[in-house]
Amino acid sequence: MELVKRARELERAGRSIIHLSIGEPDFTAAAPVVQALATAVDAGSTGYTAALGLQPLREAIARHCHDSYDVDLDPARVVVTAGASGALLLACCALVDPGAQVLMADPCYPCNRHFVSAFDGVPVTIPVGPASRFQLVAATVASHWSDAVRGVLLATPSNPTGTSIAFDELGRLVDVARERGGFTLVDEIYLDLSYGQRPRSAVALGDDVLVAGSFSKFFHMTGWRLGWLVVPPALVATFEKLAQNLFICPSALAQHAALACFEPEAMAIYRQRRDEFQARRDYIVPAMRELGFGVPVEPDGAFYVYLDASAIGPDSTLLATQMLEQAGVALVPGADFGSHEPQRYLRLSYAASMDQLHEAVHRLRHWLQDRRA
Repeated sequence: MELVKRARELERAGRSIIHLSIGEPDFTAAAPVVQALATAVDAGSTGYTAALGLQPLREAIARHCHDSYDVDLDPARVVVTAGASGALLLACCALVDPGAQVLMADPCYPCNRHFVSAFDGVPVTIPVGPASRFQLVAATVASHWSDAVRGVLLATPSNPTGTSIAFDELGRLVDVARERGGFTLVDEIYLDLSYGQRPRSAVALGDDVLVAGSFSKFFHMTGWRLGWLVVPPALVATFEKLAQNLFICPSALAQHAALACFEPEAMAIYRQRRDEFQARRDYIVPAMRELGFGVPVEPDGAFYVYLDASAIGPDSTLLATQMLEQAGVALVPGADFGSHEPQRYLRLSYAASMDQLHEAVHRLRHWLQDRRA
């Protein structure tokens, strides 16, 4: 975020900056969703909703699970939340006791650690690398499990790496936690931005698995702050009580508008945009390799590439600063995502137009040539 602030300062001073840093789609909500928002405003649909969310929206999310992942989901298990962050906070509030450890990968989305810490839990990050596609595997989780561990938090596809956990391995990870009486919490906010094969959801792995989803990424509604959490049937009442006390309810207007996300016209738009993200990935990965950056694992989801910058320089934080100041291209250093070899990696977000990606590669090519001169 400090680099982003500096990028904004440079822009205010008249510099042209290409933002490949923030994990936010350059697309906005589809037109049918925007129209549904206007309709909800005109209808005065601005009052509190049920703490668990609008029943029609819970049902629509369950249908989406069936249509997209071929999994039957009882809408009663769906909790609509104030973004996926709200979903993960509720989950940690319900499941994490003071001092309880929660296992997660390093690198990972930094807020995942903070969600656990917010309820006096202890995030335990496990170093992962290219050999496991920067993801946890069952054997590693089993070897790190102790009496202090309460559960495991997974993200597939992952931020910052854009890599997914193979579904068979995900099942084995769930089994490891289940056999030890722990929970599995799976962040699937990028699941609909999967490339190359039909995505499979952890919802299929059992009623005891908690799964977070979001309207921010695939549906391009970042500022609308709307997500969901699939919870075990026995815990629905617990989550309802927590939601009532902590949030009252998610945004009513966002919920009414989100119903339009699942209409055929809107879904056609979102699928076309997913294809555009894949085309961007297919351009930027070989382009960065040609410039001399390593891409040890090709991303298969989300809109990130985790770049090995060690051939360019030994300190990715310094490199990110130099790229911004000298080339006008903003990337994120690995230090944001954990303590395992952070100086080696940079995260590139290709949630930018193809024209912007071409210009970024052009600028970086000249910047590297100047460095080598």
